[in-house]
Amino acid sequence: MNASLKAARRATFAFFALNGFVMGAWIVHIPAVESRTGISHAVLGWLLLLLGAGAFAGMQLCGRLTDRVGARRVVPAGAVLCSAAVVLPALAVDAATLGAALFLLGFGNGCLDVSMNTHAVQVERGYGRPVMSAFHAVFSLGGVLAALVGARLVTWGWDLGVTLTAVAVTGLVVTLCATPALLGPPVPTGGGARSDGTAAAGDGARPAGRRRTPRRVWALAVLALLLMLCEGVANDWSVLHLEDVLGAPAATAAFAYGAFATAMTVGRLLTDRVAARTGPVFVVRYGASAAGVGLAVAALSPWVAPALVGWAVFGLGLSGCVPQFFSAAGHADEDAAGAHVSRVAGLGYLGMLAGPAVIGPLTHLVPLNLALLLPVALCAVAAAAAGVLRADPPREADRSGRCRTEAV
Repeated sequence: MNASLKAARRATFAFFALNGFVMGAWIVHIPAVESRTGISHAVLGWLLLLLGAGAFAGMQLCGRLTDRVGARRVVPAGAVLCSAAVVLPALAVDAATLGAALFLLGFGNGCLDVSMNTHAVQVERGYGRPVMSAFHAVFSLGGVLAALVGARLVTWGWDLGVTLTAVAVTGLVVTLCATPALLGPPVPTGGGARSDGTAAAGDGARPAGRRRTPRRVWALAVLALLLMLCEGVANDWSVLHLEDVLGAPAATAAFAYGAFATAMTVGRLLTDRVAARTGPVFVVRYGASAAGVGLAVAALSPWVAPALVGWAVFGLGLSGCVPQFFSAAGHADEDAAGAHVSRVAGLGYLGMLAGPAVIGPLTHLVPLNLALLLPVALCAVAAAAAGVLRADPPREADRSGRCRTEAV
């Protein structure tokens, strides 16, 4: 294992942690921003859709851009944009300016998200074994760090603008330190064949003609949408489930999301080893199945303790699934890795946003605990469709083409 590849892996960890930290800092300070701009919860809900729209736009634009010029250029640009944009909500004075700020923050987040995941695929290709889930675990740890730091700064009475400016400066410093270790663009394979080399091909642009996205990549994107919708449900409804359905005190109810998030982080730290031994199909099939069972237990349990265990199992089961979709999409075609990752990331992000939007209306028809059976069904669908993660066998034309090349 060469030193440059190890350094690139450390740099990728840094950017994932940075992304989680910046977005976590925004989330922690949402109440302060809402108070400063004088908007209602309802208006904030609509404005958060602009955050999602900006992220989706950034992902789709930077996917192909990453294929064209390389992740080494796009990752730091996305990191700088995301870090700088986190200050903008603190400068907003009304709904209109906050909406613009959130769109730009989302756009920077989307650019960084898809480019760093594309670079993670490149690092994983160099290692020759699964390493993707650990990157996503570090993203979660970055969010936890932001929550801890943000809570402390709030108790110290730091001004909102000063706090978010400090976050932005931290992001710029991390970007400056980590960028030199990023890998250059791989040598174009021309025709979608894989290469296992990780040597830089210089910083020049790579040819990246417009290609039709394979059906398999769209299937991976749909599965990412389903399971990230389930993740969004946990983010928005786990605490309310314990509080409203089981009558748990607010302090106890908060442990529902804590159990889910902790189990998900731990699971992502362990998934790479499991995937290396058993393969991604096993991870998704049994992970999604376990997640479905866990959520069913949480939804149907009349007691708080089993419900907390169910939420934890839900997080543990989901933890390793989505990174497998990113990895498979990126490895499907080295020359179009960014575009393919952007499809999975884009639809997955839409699924995350759709979680509260889907469950909310259902609660007008059935109790919340029964509405949670919908993501249980989605987990079952993902488990049944896990076979899509199997790589397509080499086409006969490709094999014969390689044989002719080797003969020459």
